[in-house]
Amino acid sequence: MMNYHQARWICESCLEPLIFEMGNKGGSRGILLPRGVGAEINIPEKMLRKSLNIPELSQPEVVRHYTRLSQMNFCVDTGFYPLGSCTMKYNPKVNEELADLDEVANIHPDQDEGTVQGALEIMYRLERLLCEITGMSKMCLQPSAGAHGEFLGMLLVRAYFRARGETRKEVIIPDSAHGTNFASAGMAGFNVVVVPSNNRGRVDLEALRAAVSEKTAALMMTNPNTLGLFEDEILEISKMVHDAGGLLYYDGANLNGIIGKARPGDMGFDIVHLNLHKTFSTPHGGGGPGSGPVGVAEKLEEFLPVPVIEYDEEQGRFWLNYNRPHSIGKIKSFFGNFGVLVKAYAYILSMGADGLKEAAEAAVINANYLMHKLADGKSFKVNYDGPCKHEVVLSAEPLKRETGVTARDVVKRLLDFGLHPPTYYFPPIVPEALMIEPTETESKEELDRFIAAMKAVAQEARTDPGRVKAAPTATAIGRLDETRASREPILSWRMYQRLKPK
Repeated sequence: MMNYHQARWICESCLEPLIFEMGNKGGSRGILLPRGVGAEINIPEKMLRKSLNIPELSQPEVVRHYTRLSQMNFCVDTGFYPLGSCTMKYNPKVNEELADLDEVANIHPDQDEGTVQGALEIMYRLERLLCEITGMSKMCLQPSAGAHGEFLGMLLVRAYFRARGETRKEVIIPDSAHGTNFASAGMAGFNVVVVPSNNRGRVDLEALRAAVSEKTAALMMTNPNTLGLFEDEILEISKMVHDAGGLLYYDGANLNGIIGKARPGDMGFDIVHLNLHKTFSTPHGGGGPGSGPVGVAEKLEEFLPVPVIEYDEEQGRFWLNYNRPHSIGKIKSFFGNFGVLVKAYAYILSMGADGLKEAAEAAVINANYLMHKLADGKSFKVNYDGPCKHEVVLSAEPLKRETGVTARDVVKRLLDFGLHPPTYYFPPIVPEALMIEPTETESKEELDRFIAAMKAVAQEARTDPGRVKAAPTATAIGRLDETRASREPILSWRMYQRLKPK
């Protein structure tokens, strides 16, 4: 998000005007249609546009404009992408090729199920694989993302207790949780009860014991948690909630740290959401695409959204079952983001059980390597003892105390080194937090380059703090006014036009 002046400065600084400011009226055209094309469609006059405000440019001009913009973009294909809790791993291109096949990309969701048996089989088999990986009984593939899956999970919790004639209005969430947990519970009509972390960075059992009651509908947890630490008292936590009649919900954003090593179902979780676009390696960022399937224990199966994909052994065919009277209904049109599902299915098949386990091991090794190389206590420290799992949360508090350089300054300076910055100021329970997730796909050499850059920035903070605070200076876009950007967001060309000085 940016205001007009920032948007204008961006274009001027990179010497690239906005595409609506390019071309001349009555000038170039990118395509010429034969006369009369479309006339036979016989569109009513009142539905025809009288004018169309689009840039008048030739094909080379359009291609060059967007190619130049794409070259300014950063992605996992161009470099290390250590955003914490996002699992921005490299995405095998064979998965993209499979999802781009005509049989995948060009089928229509309204086709008769008899003509899409292959697609239904892929989804059916993917569901069974995900259930095996997580220890769940049944899986819904419809949700578009993790937060969408969380919301579905909370709707299932609500439906479960309504069916039992119980009124439970509280959902317990640790203070280190993802912000979407709080929002999802609230949107489903629950009151949120926050429990603090203990001095080990895990859920405080005494605080949890005091919070759990006959009002408790569910406990939402991420394991490993957002500090990158495994909740090693999870079985006791599970027993505590279940003894009170509540359910356990698993936020699967951090599954990459334990996949193949431990299953949420074996820990006692009743509902699990997964991020296929994280753990199972499909590109994400920039608003999508994503996929957030939700798995449930057997006692919750009847509430899953329709349709459910079933297999008729007698007829040897897959079919869509809408006849589920206790279902909460639909939470997405059709069946989910099919292309993402195909990529995840291909990833699982190519990796196999051993490969998935090795991925988790490598992710954990990489995160611990970064922690031991960077957490020296002088510039960066860890507030909670490791070992960590797939990500490490450093605090830049020592550096700030000594030099005045903040975590925000550090990540902005990393941009000048050609590196994508890690997540910062999250989780909020760590002052000056830097949340780094290297994933399993980064080599030791790449990690060493990142470590060297972090140490160089820390040294600069001591010798030339002004330079760090002014960063970035080597990018097309300088440091934005983030407060103003939030208050005067520009999300479309029309908003840009309204803010443009007369």
